[in-house]
Amino acid sequence: METLLFLAHVESDGSLATQAREALGAAREMADALSGAPLHVGVVGRDVAAAAGSIAGCGAARFLGVAGADFSQPRYASDAAAAEALCKAAAATVVIAPATSRWCRVLPGVAQRVGGRVDTHVTGISADGGAPSVTRWYYRQRMEATLTRAHRPWIIVLDPGCGAPWKGEAGAATVEVVPVKLSETCRRTTVTGVQAPPADQQTIRPDAGLLFVAGAGWTKTQPDGKVHAAEAAELILEFLRKAQASLGGSKSLVDLTGEGQAVLPFMTHLNQIGQTGATPRHPKGLSACCHGEEPHVVGWRFISERRAINLDPNCGWARGKADVLYVADAFAVLRRVNALLGEK
Repeated sequence: METLLFLAHVESDGSLATQAREALGAAREMADALSGAPLHVGVVGRDVAAAAGSIAGCGAARFLGVAGADFSQPRYASDAAAAEALCKAAAATVVIAPATSRWCRVLPGVAQRVGGRVDTHVTGISADGGAPSVTRWYYRQRMEATLTRAHRPWIIVLDPGCGAPWKGEAGAATVEVVPVKLSETCRRTTVTGVQAPPADQQTIRPDAGLLFVAGAGWTKTQPDGKVHAAEAAELILEFLRKAQASLGGSKSLVDLTGEGQAVLPFMTHLNQIGQTGATPRHPKGLSACCHGEEPHVVGWRFISERRAINLDPNCGWARGKADVLYVADAFAVLRRVNALLGEK
């Protein structure tokens, strides 16, 4: 029988992130599908009691914790030691963890320490036929494969947005403390601070309900014969701020920005959507001044509702790639939308 371990780390406010709850939901479903295989919860952080209590109703057989000041900040040496200790304490054969930056950096090394195997960027978990299996995308996200492994332990790192977050009652969880002793060598790396842009300047919002993607058309000559890149930047930033949307970009626009041209100064390769960029999972998506080329649209496959704005009624978005295509001038549309949002 399989023994499952859900592995999570506590956020700075003592809670569990949405990605962690998504992984917990997948772990709970797998445990149920495996005829009641025991599910253990392992949490790492300064204080894990509150986080464990918030998921007390998940039906875990045991709650394990590695706690203390040494584990409050992300650090490879301490995180790897904590994850290794939890895997061994639970005697887990399958470990499921969210693909946070903290775990993605650590868990491949943990798999080596415990003599296991690891699969990252997993997009789905199931237990068909009584055996765990995962799905992943290959060849620039054009091929989906289903994988199984006989080797144990098997560490599975689930990408965010691939499942519904676990929802249940909070309560009191009895956490078994797993002792982890760190040498001075493991404490050499310290976090001295966090640098982040102000909230109103943030353009990448993974939890936003809307993804707005800008194409290179914003930088082209407009009907008056002039380029209005500065106005485009103002309109887009105003829309992002008022709608609290996340910003994406086509490869053509991102490349122009990377070449040093004064196009959209806030656009970087981190905003790129497509087969060579990100594959976000927002509920809704709106593209403007992008022609809907196939490589770009690959990144939209998990957007539930897709709409586009383009002056060309025969662009790629009109060929079955968008649910709704607005044949209109994006500058005029965004001016009007910003005005309506300002009235609320």
